[in-house]
Amino acid sequence: MATIIFWEKPGCQGNARQKEILIASGHELVVRDLLSEPWREETLALFFGERPVVQWFNPAHPKVKSGEVVPATFEAEEALRLMVDEPLFIVRPLMQAGEERLAGFDVTQVHNWLGLKLDSVGDRDPANCPCVTRLRASQPQGT
Repeated sequence: MATIIFWEKPGCQGNARQKEILIASGHELVVRDLLSEPWREETLALFFGERPVVQWFNPAHPKVKSGEVVPATFEAEEALRLMVDEPLFIVRPLMQAGEERLAGFDVTQVHNWLGLKLDSVGDRDPANCPCVTRLRASQPQGT
């Protein structure tokens, strides 16, 4: 199995669940604090690959939830500058195994990349922090 550098927001329930899944799948984690890491735009960009910029953003960030920051309006360079200045905007977790990097926790993508024991995933989508799931559930339908 793989040794994974796992950047998290300390105390995040979603990141805790994601770590449990990776460990149950036999992976070793080196856990780092996403918010205190001295990010550079060039380094951060490596985690996002060809994904659309909107997927780089943490949907639980208060300014994203309120609509003050609209990820779909950002170009890559502008988004990276914002995320370096305020890492809470970065989708979590960031992971690195060897030279390969990934942002977020899409189960299929992580399974194809590293291998997961899928029976350890459970019913709740581990890509979403519980606070994002609650937010989506509380929003009126059709908006």
